[in-house]
Amino acid sequence: QVQLVESGGGLVQPGRSLTLSCAASGSVRKIESMGWHRQVSGKAREFVAGMTDGGSTVYGNSVKGRFTISRDLDKNTVSLQMNSLKPEDTAVYYCTPVDVMTMDGEMHRQLWGQGTLVTVSQ
Repeated sequence: QVQLVESGGGLVQPGRSLTLSCAASGSVRKIESMGWHRQVSGKAREFVAGMTDGGSTVYGNSVKGRFTISRDLDKNTVSLQMNSLKPEDTAVYYCTPVDVMTMDGEMHRQLWGQGTLVTVSQ
């Protein structure tokens, strides 16, 4: 069993910053990549950012230059620093680890956290 706990969502004014965090716990041996997706109600999920265990990062076009992803491999945590937030960043943000191997050798291709709501508004 792998548990994902996200935190850091909330209401923020446009132009301000917010940091999301996610911790993977339980029977985790290795996580290849950790990242974030987001979803607005009624719309498709959108890739936000991802980071491999080798340190490579990739960002969705809509957040490049504003968001920064970071990981702590030892703690199995991932954070998303979001700067210069815009109203269109309003969404539920999901922690999405990829290729998660458990202690008993089970591989999960992709997992999803429960989501944390970010609202950017005056």
